[in-house]
Amino acid sequence: MKNAPEITFDSAFAEDTYKGLNSDPKFLLSKYIYDKNGDKLFQKIMDMPEYYLTSCEFDILKLNAENIADSFSSENGFDLIELGAGDGKKTKILLKEMVEKGYNFDYLPVDISQNVLDELENSLKEEIPEASVKVQQGTYFKTLEKLSEYNSRKKVILVLGSNIGNLSHKDAVDFLNNIRNAMSPEDMLFMGFDQKKHPQKILDAYNDPSGITEDFNKNLLVRINSELDGDFNLNNFLHWETYDPETGTAKSFLVSKKVQEVNIKKLDLQIHFDAWETIHTEISQKYDDSVVKWLADEAGLSVEKSFGDKENCYKNYIFRRQ
Repeated sequence: MKNAPEITFDSAFAEDTYKGLNSDPKFLLSKYIYDKNGDKLFQKIMDMPEYYLTSCEFDILKLNAENIADSFSSENGFDLIELGAGDGKKTKILLKEMVEKGYNFDYLPVDISQNVLDELENSLKEEIPEASVKVQQGTYFKTLEKLSEYNSRKKVILVLGSNIGNLSHKDAVDFLNNIRNAMSPEDMLFMGFDQKKHPQKILDAYNDPSGITEDFNKNLLVRINSELDGDFNLNNFLHWETYDPETGTAKSFLVSKKVQEVNIKKLDLQIHFDAWETIHTEISQKYDDSVVKWLADEAGLSVEKSFGDKENCYKNYIFRRQ
């Protein structure tokens, strides 16, 4: 293995790809699935009948929009800061409610994808022109560093879609702690957590028969081929999903079907794969109330309220600083 300092990396994607494919076991970071093609694939995933997370959270927000909006409101107005805004379809339910009630607020959607933000901003101009929108491109972690700057009035930090599930418990505590440190006493965090349930229902959500999640997972290899001049043959890799009901951890892998060599010219890298060797691409953690409370306690937060769908497949929690 070559030492990373010998190469000058043109991007974080290049550096993280180099490190991940030189590791044992190999891994790639799921955040890099999201380019223009990855965004479109994820929108297709959210429309799949197997992907229950979207419909469950839609139901929660529709049924509780007034109650949730009232929780957000403040005499002096507030900033609604959404991490990982995506296409904003679910958030629009709350935005419409708050506009109808005449609340004074600014909506600051944050996403790693500028393409997604542009589409969201344009759609909001048409659908909810009364809403004050200020898009913010960047990663969660860069955004968290700036959050404390929004301290002139109440801020509501919004994280929908169980995005926290892409983090290990340790990283989730760190993430929540960083949010907590940026919060003033009156601020709140509104976050979605996918709940533990029948294991087959979870597996089906990440391994649909039409192959959309497979294409989504393999978009990492498509990006490496396109942006880093790689020669991955996508047909030589199998999309594989696992779920451990004890820990609540779902994992996605790409599995090499045979012994093969892959070259990535821009990284001056040749990677050897044994037959059935894996690349770990994503974690999707599932929770219950006790785990959520434990995470909150570890991060100096307290659960104020939760909203669930009819079958408690999914829940949104309101947190405040302890």
